[in-house]
Amino acid sequence: MMRSLFSGVAGLTTHQSRMDVIGNNIANVNTTAYKAQNMVFSDLLYQTTQAASGANSNTGRGGINPRQVGLGAKTGAISTAIARQGSAQSTNYPWDIMIEGDSFFVVSDGSQNFFTRDGSFTVDGSGNLVMANTGYTVMGWQVDPNTGEIKQDIVSALKVMHPDNMHSDPEATTKGYISGLLDKKDTNLNSPDGLKRTMSFFDSQGYKYTAVFSFHSIGEEDRFRVQLDDILDQDGVSLVKLYNLSNIEQIATFGASDIKTTTSKYTMDPNAKYDAANNEFTINLAMEKILDGYSKNAMVVAAGKNIKVKTPAAAGAVAEGADVTVTGTVTLTKAQLEAEPYNLIYNTADSSYYKKKDDGTSEKVTDWAATLKGMEGLDSVSNVTAVPGDPPENIEISFEATFKTTEASNYDGNGNFGVTLKNDEANQAAILEQIYHIKDGDGKTYTIDYVGPDGSAQINMTENFKGNMIVFDHGTGKFSYVGGQGQNEATLTFNSSAPSLDGNNIDLTQFSNIDIDFSSISNVGNGGKCTLEMTNGSKDGSTIGAGRKQGELIGIEVGQDGKITASYDNGLSKLLGQIAVAEFANPSGLSKAGNNLYSATQNSGEFDGVGKDITAGGNGKMTSGYLEMSNVDLSSEFTTMITTQRGFQANSRIITVSDTLLEELVNLKR
Repeated sequence: MMRSLFSGVAGLTTHQSRMDVIGNNIANVNTTAYKAQNMVFSDLLYQTTQAASGANSNTGRGGINPRQVGLGAKTGAISTAIARQGSAQSTNYPWDIMIEGDSFFVVSDGSQNFFTRDGSFTVDGSGNLVMANTGYTVMGWQVDPNTGEIKQDIVSALKVMHPDNMHSDPEATTKGYISGLLDKKDTNLNSPDGLKRTMSFFDSQGYKYTAVFSFHSIGEEDRFRVQLDDILDQDGVSLVKLYNLSNIEQIATFGASDIKTTTSKYTMDPNAKYDAANNEFTINLAMEKILDGYSKNAMVVAAGKNIKVKTPAAAGAVAEGADVTVTGTVTLTKAQLEAEPYNLIYNTADSSYYKKKDDGTSEKVTDWAATLKGMEGLDSVSNVTAVPGDPPENIEISFEATFKTTEASNYDGNGNFGVTLKNDEANQAAILEQIYHIKDGDGKTYTIDYVGPDGSAQINMTENFKGNMIVFDHGTGKFSYVGGQGQNEATLTFNSSAPSLDGNNIDLTQFSNIDIDFSSISNVGNGGKCTLEMTNGSKDGSTIGAGRKQGELIGIEVGQDGKITASYDNGLSKLLGQIAVAEFANPSGLSKAGNNLYSATQNSGEFDGVGKDITAGGNGKMTSGYLEMSNVDLSSEFTTMITTQRGFQANSRIITVSDTLLEELVNLKR
């Protein structure tokens, strides 16, 4: 038989194998992350009909080349273009992940690890991250519970939707800061309540509270005071009331108390007299001071100085709660009668006043006593008489009004009420208020130190500075310190428990101390307006120490380094794990295992079981929301298909011609 016949058969078989490779490539043109293969030919064995001989210097005969007849072609190698990156296909699905670089995902069927470039993942019913087409689990590294960071260890299945990951734990607030400007001309700083500012914070159970602070001027240049006034729960109820306590200091303190005493000279009220011999004061009291409801009675207020005391008729002591009757006359004008509280209507046609009825109609006022007594604020008025004045729009009214005294006093018989106060401990509060017009309040207490012969007094003011002192640099207005030299922070310190008024012990361990940073504020002019704001968290803008409520999972994302991060509705981000990758010295040596999977071989190198961070070498990354497409080049495949087809045809001609030659040989015996 002719050797060419078998060479043609070998050529047909080899070209058929090459066509199989091309067909597989074209079939997988849309297979995710498929890597195209290429087959190369090599020649087959050779039959040597004459060996080569070298030149013979003795005979002068030259050398002869070997005579060899080839026996056809065979498959030399089938290589995979595994290092050629496929194009990116956008899916916008977060679990579709594309590798850029030479790495491979590590997946497991539960018994062994496989490797793939196919990043079309999904989450199964148990919360595992798996391959969508096989269900094989995606392998990676877990989070160290002690540090919250990735622990690079032997790869294990990533369970991203673990029940523990569906929510984030609440966290107590531990940091806060204040920013803005403090303008010393702001009138609120000098008011009794001070300039109010609030800061929200959380306890360890995730409940939200509001701390109420107030800023105060202390009468010293560049120095102010900030104190804690109250803490409210999320419904706006004070914790003092909620827990039935005495004061907010039972719950938390903000700085130490600082007692300051100053002495000033005060002059007494001009209506008062001081008897140095008997060491006592006498002061006349205005009727609005001594008679309850006097200043609220519209008729009496309008009468002004036209008031006379009817009862008591003679001088003497008047007890607290005694009745005092006064008489008065007043002329009410049209403008007054048409305004509150009377609301009458003047009719020029008959020069009369009308009042509105409940049914919307009006009736003429004929009984002025009944009409005026029915008005708001005139219940104490009696014996009212009224006549038209001049002009007739004015009404002249005479009346009596009865009030009760607010304290015991002396009546001099001439319409004047007064009290005599012995300058002793029992009357000190009344002397301070009535004689010198000062009284305790806003953390200040007053005591009489000395009264001179003329009644002027040296009075001590003791002020309890609660909270922390804030000090600014006088030259620049910049913040210097709070509380003490060198301090940028003041601490809101919570007690561990507090005894309530009803004998219960209130557990306060859910609260954590809060360090509040004051270093960002300045004392500069701002049109008399402070712009201070208090915020929980760190002043660098991070959420560290801000505290938070319990959070529900709202999203998961995969970073370029394969780290899987969960986002929660309380603003927290939590690391859930990291997808590890495998790298091989010879990735082309991997063995295809079907389903877009590869297995390690002796020629690819072994997987160490730990894997690598894809970004560690700086040559790779992961992109979420994209898949790697097949790297099959159709133009190249079709071109190769043409040459393969022609090669197959040519080899078939070898068989045909060889057959013809054999036929001619057989025909020789005919």
